[in-house]
Parts: sequence; structure tokens; C-alpha cells
Amino acid sequence: MQTSSYSGFFKLTPEQRLKEVAEFCNLTDQERNILTDPGAIGVDTVDHMIENVIGMFALPMGVGINFLVNGKDYVVPMVIEEPSVVAAASNMAKLARLNGGFTASNSGSVMIAQIQLINIADPFNAKIKILEQKEKIMAMCNEKDPVLVKFGGGMTDVEVRVIDSQVGKMVIVHLKVNTLDAMGANAVNTMAEFISPFLEEITGGTAGLRILSNLAVHRLARSRVVVSKEALGGEDVVDRVIVAYAFAMADPYRAATHNKGIMNGITPVVMATGNDTRAIEAGAHAYAARSGQYTSLTTWEKNANGDLVGTIELPMAVGLVGGATKIHPAAQIAVKILGVKTAAELGEVIASVGLAQNLGAVRALATEGIQKGHMALHARNIAAVAGATGELLERVVKQMVADKKVRLDYAEELVEKYKG
Repeated sequence: MQTSSYSGFFKLTPEQRLKEVAEFCNLTDQERNILTDPGAIGVDTVDHMIENVIGMFALPMGVGINFLVNGKDYVVPMVIEEPSVVAAASNMAKLARLNGGFTASNSGSVMIAQIQLINIADPFNAKIKILEQKEKIMAMCNEKDPVLVKFGGGMTDVEVRVIDSQVGKMVIVHLKVNTLDAMGANAVNTMAEFISPFLEEITGGTAGLRILSNLAVHRLARSRVVVSKEALGGEDVVDRVIVAYAFAMADPYRAATHNKGIMNGITPVVMATGNDTRAIEAGAHAYAARSGQYTSLTTWEKNANGDLVGTIELPMAVGLVGGATKIHPAAQIAVKILGVKTAAELGEVIASVGLAQNLGAVRALATEGIQKGHMALHARNIAAVAGATGELLERVVKQMVADKKVRLDYAEELVEKYKG
């Protein structure tokens, strides 16, 4: 496998697919073994990751193929249990590739630590006092992480807000910290806790919570794509996709499912690389509601040529340093497969996968309906649960799809029938 563009990849056996991916990113025999045998990781390793460990829980790792982002080929590891997701992302990446692939960018790697100050008689005066001490605050915080500063990161700014709450006004201090290739939670939380006594001293207030914000508005990943109307199935399909998108923009009930489809692509890559799926999900959904109404994370338009143009922008606080990314062997292999060199690059690829996944879902909904492709893949799971394997599985799947009866009881009936 020389590029991420591969025709008939889904027809290969798992062993053959792994061989192709190993060739693409030079996996060792040991790394290949870790991906095929979860037990190879060892309980001793996972026992250091969380508390009260009793074992391990395995999920499928697939790869999204055909991805071309900023002119570079990517094979994208995706850890997910839901059928059709990896196929849809790969198919949409193939269509995008015909027109140059995805163009991605980012806003930097600045995280926010929040410090809550309460019991302040003159909150607006306190705000100004804090801002007057900005340089000292930054210097004190940077002294707590000299390694981060050495590599070009550290505190970049201080912001102060006065907010109303049901218990009165609060002064909220934002420490803006460039965490570089780390997700940065430990770095910003340490700074927030360290500087709080000084803020109490100059304001006369009491520090409450001191914690990072997952609404990482200074750490955004962006991606855009143009898909030709011919590749998509005609200008009528372009128009249908835009109408479907308009529904999500206007209605939060639809937007919730629309954005869930985006996260179908994003979360599996975040999980595969050992990053915090909950943080990314929280940041994405909060960002979708920043205007006061929950809405779509993507936009879909038609250009002057009648082609479909899509964009995505969302917080992407992922890292390549620290956390499970450096502890979990399979996560390290996933990063190697991706071939990303920085956390910003990783975020750009993830955003592009989310955009591809959204297009796949919306296109299906706007044309033949989501069930046609999804249920065909879901039928394989049902047939396997019913005890079908090999050629029998394929026969049961084909019959269930043809009869539009993808149910466990029917699968069991077919298994008994064909075995007999």
C-alpha cells in the first residue's frame, strides 16, 4: 500500500488489510501483534491507567482510507463498534480526493484554565486590579512549567470576566496557555491552582474552582472540501444535501443527530490515538451552542459551478504528549499509522474525518435513506450473533437485506433453515 487510495480494500481479509497498512507506515511484527491480540498489551500496563482494573475491553479498530489532507496521504485508525461509519468516511474521502481532498488549518494550541473568584464586594474593580498584574501573573505561572516555556509554550495572556449567577457576581479569570503538543490539562490546572492565592490577595476574594475549560475556543481545527456535483450524483443531490443541512442549522432536535454523525467520525480517531473522547465531545457540543442556539458544526453550500462546498470548525484539544497516548501501545501504533508530527496536524486530520463522515450521513439521508447502507452492514452483526459464519453468514445477510427483515429472530430462523 503506497498511498491511502486503495480500491477494493474492504474485500480483503483482516490479515491482508493489516499487511497493507503495515507496509504503508512500516509497522513492526510486534506492533502488528498488538493490534491483533489485545492481550499482548498486558494487564500490568492498563493497571496503571485507571483504578480497580480487572481486565480489558476490546473494540474493533478499522482504518479510514482515501484521505488526502493538505496534499498528504493519511490512513486513519478508527476505534468504533458501529457499522457503516468507517465505510462512509472512506467513501466520502474518495469523492473529495477527486477534487484535491481536504484543506485543513488550525488556530493554535492555546488552552484555557478558569479560576472562579467569589465574595468580592467590588468585582469590576477587582477585574482591573487583576489585569494590572497580568505580566506578573504570567511570569509566576510560567515558572511552574519551565519545560513547556523552553519549547516555546507557556502562558500567553490573562482574561477576566464578571458574570452574574444565582449566588451573586463572580470574577472569572482565564489563564491562556500554549500547551503545544500536549492536551495540556495537567499544565493549565497546575498553573490555576498555583496562582489562586495571589489572586485572592489582590482582590480580597475567595478562589473556588480552578480547572481547565473544554470549550477550547483558542484551539480550533478547521477543514474544508469541494465535492464535484458529478461525483456526488448530480446537482439535485447537491441541493438535497444543502436542504438537509438547513434543517440542522434551524432545528436543535435535528442538529443533535446531525452533529452526532460528525462525532461518529471524530470520536473513533480520538479514541484510537489515546485522547480524551469526553473532552472533545463536550467541547464540540458547547461550541455548537455558542450563539445561544444549538446548531450544526458544519456548513454546506453550492459554489458557482454547482459543486458542493463543505466546512467544519470545532475545538480540538488533542495531544501527542502525555496521557494514554504515551502509555497505551495500540494508541502509539495508531499515531504511527497516521504519521502525524504535531497535535495541530492530528486535529486537522480529525476535523477532516468529521467533515467526511457528516457528508456521508447527510447524503444518504437526503437520497436513499440511512437504513439502506447501514442495515446491510448491521445485518452482518445480527447474523454473527445468530451463529452464522463464513458462507452461511453471507447467505443469511443477503436474505435478511432482500426481505428487509434485519432481526435476530429472523437471522436465527434462516440459520436453522440453511443448516438443515
